Amino acid sequence: MEIVIVAIFVLGYFAITIEHTLRIDKLIPALLMMALAWAMVAIGLDGFTTWFDSANSTLVEDFGSLPLHGDHAGHGSEMSKSLWLEHTLLHHFGKTCEILIFLVGAMTIVEIIDNFNGFSTIKGFIKTNSKKKLLWIVAILGFVLSAIIDNLTATIVLITILRKLISDSTTRTWYAGMIIVAANAGGAWSPIGDVTTTMLWMNGKVSALKLVEYLILPSLLCMTIPVFIATFLPAFKGELPAMKEEKGLNSKGPLMLYLGLALIVFVPIFKTVTHLPPYIGMMLSLGIFSMVAELISNRQFSMTDMSETDDPANAHGHSPTFKALSKIEMPSILFFLGILMTVAALESLGLIFQFGASVSEMMPTNLFVSLLGAGSAVVDNVPLVAASMGMFNQQMDAPVWHFIAYAAGTGGSMLIIGSAAGVVAMGMEKISFFWYLKNIAWLALIGYLSGLGMFLLLEG
Repeated sequence: MEIVIVAIFVLGYFAITIEHTLRIDKLIPALLMMALAWAMVAIGLDGFTTWFDSANSTLVEDFGSLPLHGDHAGHGSEMSKSLWLEHTLLHHFGKTCEILIFLVGAMTIVEIIDNFNGFSTIKGFIKTNSKKKLLWIVAILGFVLSAIIDNLTATIVLITILRKLISDSTTRTWYAGMIIVAANAGGAWSPIGDVTTTMLWMNGKVSALKLVEYLILPSLLCMTIPVFIATFLPAFKGELPAMKEEKGLNSKGPLMLYLGLALIVFVPIFKTVTHLPPYIGMMLSLGIFSMVAELISNRQFSMTDMSETDDPANAHGHSPTFKALSKIEMPSILFFLGILMTVAALESLGLIFQFGASVSEMMPTNLFVSLLGAGSAVVDNVPLVAASMGMFNQQMDAPVWHFIAYAAGTGGSMLIIGSAAGVVAMGMEKISFFWYLKNIAWLALIGYLSGLGMFLLLEG
């Protein structure tokens, strides 16, 4: 039965990688393989001889000799196999939902900022027509913004701004490629900068302060070296046409931008002070931000259009929170649910733990993690990191966890399909896979290896 479950994962993941060819959204095979994998676990439960206790990161002793059904009051090794299945499923579902609710909160705050046109405020920081200076500005903005609002959102925001600054699509493509590198580097050193770092943080593998301490310099090097080299390329020489003044900006945009970013940054502080799960802090930030947004929106609405204020049918028509919730990417949320729960099924059978033990005997851990980073350029980094969390049982803030965060977060820049930031840039600017491979991939590789070398140097 283990072979069947692994086959389901392989086939499902293959369908995800060729979603554009199949013309089926990746969330569909993700959800299907999740349900089928756990169904096979339930069907073959009586025949399994190993089970991984995820809560304690160890294999259950004598699992094969346990009865299929037993007393629901049992604990530890006295529990039946069906009870182990129930407890493990609830454990993984709870941990997965913590991550998903956290992401929903963060996405909603970002959408509310956008509702007030807050991100246009960032355009005010750009006061140059020099291509070289503009490259440094957007790279630094990408590095910083991705650490706060995640690399995917930072990429969308910056490309949207670029469209207002650069009319030539070819020139804009070069900048978009470098934004991918900068955004992925920036997301790696922050607990809220990338889905994978959020997973490691919320699962107690890394702390926010230690993640910054370990990875800020490697990530910075991963961004600055490629950007420095790129400044010598012909694409970033010369001047850009004068910028046009943007009209019709929301007067509350700057306030909502700074308040939203501050409340997102507040989440790790809240966790450090209260020791509560991060999603609770994110819900607090979302509640405060939504309240401010509603108060501002209601005031603006009542001043501009009094005719509809008493109509219950329009109760949500001007609500920024309602609009934001309707715009968040639920397909991405469901995709993460499918991927994480499928990997959880493989982990529960002890397959990932045993694979990790075999790898540790075959090659050094640092070499394996380095290859994992390179693999994230081809395979989505979410399942790779989810699997790696079941391979190692080191304590919180062990160097291996931070190395995994760096490798998986930045390695995806080497191919445009290797990260969410790359995929969204590919769609927004119609960037060719082979164009990126020829022009940007080698810069991303140099950046990845530079940061990797810095991490190993600091660790040593």
